[in-house]
Amino acid sequence: MEVVLIRHTSVDVPAGVCYGRTDVPLKAGFEEEAARTKHELQALGAFEHVFSSPLSRCLRLAAYCGFPHPQQDNRLLELDFGDWEMKSFDEITDSRLQAWFDDYLHVAPTNGEAFSDQIRRVGDFLDELKEKDYGRVAVFAHGGVLLSAQIHVGALTIEKAFESITPYGGIISITI
Repeated sequence: MEVVLIRHTSVDVPAGVCYGRTDVPLKAGFEEEAARTKHELQALGAFEHVFSSPLSRCLRLAAYCGFPHPQQDNRLLELDFGDWEMKSFDEITDSRLQAWFDDYLHVAPTNGEAFSDQIRRVGDFLDELKEKDYGRVAVFAHGGVLLSAQIHVGALTIEKAFESITPYGGIISITI
């Protein structure tokens, strides 16, 4: 079964700021970026089902691409940075920060989640899609979700994942 994963467009957040679960605004160039994504997505054909993260940056792109009412699923949310949300890495004084940098796979930000947690919940979502055989599916989500999905199906290794981040508005396809 084919799953087409679409990353939201560029966010209006300064570089170096943790914004995982926070519902942040999109950059002023949304329409231009979204038009490219819509064009590429239309060239891929029809979908039997469309899913989205419940955050507005994903829902807005889904609507622009012709899917105003995708099925929302919390398992498609970006990584939860907990107490670090909307703080720049430079201003985080949490003693866990270095441990997280050393092992983001297993160490969670304070009151947040580790990358392994995200991989598990995205994997659970994909396993459910396969079990229910939804047909060809489009998923509007976040960079970390797209990485987690690729890791789950064996298209990327955890060690190489962050070398392969899908650009804003980018589209990738996986088979489950």
